Formats: sequence, structure tokens, C-alpha cells
Amino acid sequence: MKKQIPKFKSEAAERRFWKTHDSTEYMDWSKGESVVMPKLKPSTKTISLRLPEPMVDDLKLLANKRDVPYQSLLKVFLAERIESELKPA
Repeated sequence: MKKQIPKFKSEAAERRFWKTHDSTEYMDWSKGESVVMPKLKPSTKTISLRLPEPMVDDLKLLANKRDVPYQSLLKVFLAERIESELKPA
């Protein structure tokens, strides 16, 4: 028999609770289902990146040919490379 999840007065109170309690005592994760949240946008983080000017110029040229912002093209290039590096051989 699983324990009943308490009612929380705030999100902060719930966060504190789950930091100190094991969720398996309250729910049966074997009955969990995957969900798709198509409108959920991933968090982003702004970084500063120094690149040689000729590289930025080339990136802008490539982006212009594809009619996309160069920052977006850079994200695509990075995502593709990261995915290929993380794939098992």
C-alpha cells in the first residue's frame, strides 16, 4: 500500500517535501506512462563565445544561403556534432 501524497500550500513546500522523501513510497513508477509535451520549450542559457572573425563571416555566409540567422545555424551545427559524438560506435 502506497502512502498518500500530502496537499501542499505552495510549490516551494512541495519542493522541500520531495527533497527529503522517496517518491517510490508514494507512487508506483512501473505504471508510469511517457508523455509528449509539444509546447514545452527547453531552457536556454546565454553564453559568450569568441570566434575568429573569418569563421563568423563564413558562418554568416552559409546562414545567408539558407536564409536563417547565423546564430540558429550555429546551434544546428553544434547539435548535429554533439549528437554524432554521443552516438555509440
